[in-house]
Amino acid sequence: MKVLVIDDNPIDSKLAHAVVQMSGHDSFEQRSAAGALEALRSYRPDVILLDLNLPGTDGIRFAQELRHDRELRNIPIVAVTAYPHQYRLADVLSAGCATYIIKPIDTRKLIEQLQAVAANASRGRLP
Repeated sequence: MKVLVIDDNPIDSKLAHAVVQMSGHDSFEQRSAAGALEALRSYRPDVILLDLNLPGTDGIRFAQELRHDRELRNIPIVAVTAYPHQYRLADVLSAGCATYIIKPIDTRKLIEQLQAVAANASRGRLP
């Protein structure tokens, strides 16, 4: 499984990246939506782990952009936030994210969550 971690917080990004790699999967990090968009065109992950509080644009807007992009719309997105009061689950799901994780992430469950989302996407089950 290939995972693109998009998070401007270096500690959270490194943690997610390390968990993915220690589980034997491939991971790539980006700190902004703009950088992530460039990486998505060449890296083509199986799943995106997307922080909703990004500089320049929020993750909900970025998820909506991806859902309207013909080349990238089928990559599943797992939203992550430390601000659940700011990002309602219904809004996150309607933006096209497959699921929602509240920080701090549970490192024991992260791989299982990402694999489930990637498996559903491979069966054509995207929101």
